[in-house]
Amino acid sequence: MSTFADPIDRIVAGNRVYAQTTAERDPNAFEELSKGQAPEILWIGCADSRIPETTVCHCKPGELFVHRNIANCVHADDINAASVVEYAVAHLKCGGANAALSDADLGTTLNTWLHPVRELRRKHRAELEKLPNDDARAVRVAELNVHQSIDVLKQHPAVKRAVAERGLSLHGMIYDIGAGQLRLLEEAGGKKGNGLWSPANK
Repeated sequence: MSTFADPIDRIVAGNRVYAQTTAERDPNAFEELSKGQAPEILWIGCADSRIPETTVCHCKPGELFVHRNIANCVHADDINAASVVEYAVAHLKCGGANAALSDADLGTTLNTWLHPVRELRRKHRAELEKLPNDDARAVRVAELNVHQSIDVLKQHPAVKRAVAERGLSLHGMIYDIGAGQLRLLEEAGGKKGNGLWSPANK
């Protein structure tokens, strides 16, 4: 049984253990991961929590490019799956947040998928221009995207019901690839983010 009452505290503590043990085994591991990715396999899998693809395949971070959903379905009209496939096949060497820093033509599917993130970039242009470089801007765009995604999730009927009926707690995080660590985002006022979102990559 877990010693943590809060599941978010448990995963953050677990991440600290992971980051420390990985760095002890290979001091250059996170630096190498932060340089980019070149996986040879696109894994389209089920979102089932019992089947973590890197664990069951005994793979390291960076070896699989992953898309997971309910019953590992790929539908012709699913822009999410289509954008993952296009990204994996045609644009794997660029990061999602980095790709949103420009209006480069990435193909119809990715252009459509990244449109909301690019709109965020435009909306926050003045703030982003004050940052020292594209790496810092990509991190901030990733943070803004998580916050926006949280706002969208708050409006989802199932999330609204769960918050009202059983006090669902939702949190936004950023994963710093170069450090191997998760960072909980805070809302204005210094509170931990009240939203559910997969950790975005820094």
